[in-house]
Amino acid sequence: MDVLQQYMNNLTDSAPRSSAFREELPFGQWRSGLAAAFTEKLGGFPETRTGLEPVLLERVACPGYIRERIEITTYEGLRMPLYLLIPEGASASPAPAVVAVHGHGYGSREITGLDPDGSERQRDPGLHKDFAVSLVKEGFVVAAPEVFGFGDRRLDEDRLSGEPGKNSCFRLSSALLMAGQTMAGYRIYETMRVLDYLETRSEVRSGHIGIMGISGGGLVAGFTAALDERIACAVVSGYANTFAASILTRNHCLDNYIPGILLEAEMPDLLGLIAPRGLFLESGDGDPLFGPAGSKLALGRLQQIYSAAGHSGQVGADFFSGGHEIHGGPAFAWLRGQLAD
Repeated sequence: MDVLQQYMNNLTDSAPRSSAFREELPFGQWRSGLAAAFTEKLGGFPETRTGLEPVLLERVACPGYIRERIEITTYEGLRMPLYLLIPEGASASPAPAVVAVHGHGYGSREITGLDPDGSERQRDPGLHKDFAVSLVKEGFVVAAPEVFGFGDRRLDEDRLSGEPGKNSCFRLSSALLMAGQTMAGYRIYETMRVLDYLETRSEVRSGHIGIMGISGGGLVAGFTAALDERIACAVVSGYANTFAASILTRNHCLDNYIPGILLEAEMPDLLGLIAPRGLFLESGDGDPLFGPAGSKLALGRLQQIYSAAGHSGQVGADFFSGGHEIHGGPAFAWLRGQLAD
């Protein structure tokens, strides 16, 4: 190992992690302290929430479900489109809901069976595997937000480039950092606003909302669940790991970085804030970004945290044969069990 890499490893390894989980602390005291510190590192959230002002953009009948595209206000002056997939029968009998959060790619259309222009996709679905469609076919109402910096929510220079997968993460993240905010914080808060919207929908069964995300969407899913207890359970796919074994081992998108977070805790501790609510990890044995070794370390730490919370059976994992991708089957079955009556 070269001298510079060794120096950087020593620097990050020696960060104090002042809010890391310690068994001698009462679980509730630890959780509330880390949640407050984490929120501060993210840049904080608005003290008051602006009106959602939802607008229906389109409504399409699909086999077995209705697909709506809706736009809501998240921050004052900032609008977010999202897809809402509603299974047949949900209008008569409310169903559990899942927020499905896409990762890097061309946005919410990538997980809802659509091409970048909104037409029905005829080609391979890629790593996302249209998991929002899979979830609605499992009987869930599914909200698939357009994550800030992707799809329709890019800077003009990227949106008009002719490259659907070109994102605006770097420039948006840079501007937020200069203003004392973080992209992670913005995406987490906007996902909380999706929860606000779901609570207004009669098709959604109250108190039965889960979340699932892949890659960068796994960050959003896991950390939103950590800080918003309205989420009953979470599936984190292709992300749950340690910072040391994942984003600190290579160049990653700037949206992954939270200034000073290692002064407070490592990633498993942050995900541990979800306890005692359910948490399920997906990790492919060939994932080059968030590999299984770090994911297994994270799971071990999470098992320790959940045991301290008195709910050791509420954390699980699917270590599957595959890469950086959605696996699905075991996670969907786990969500059904978590969100059932």
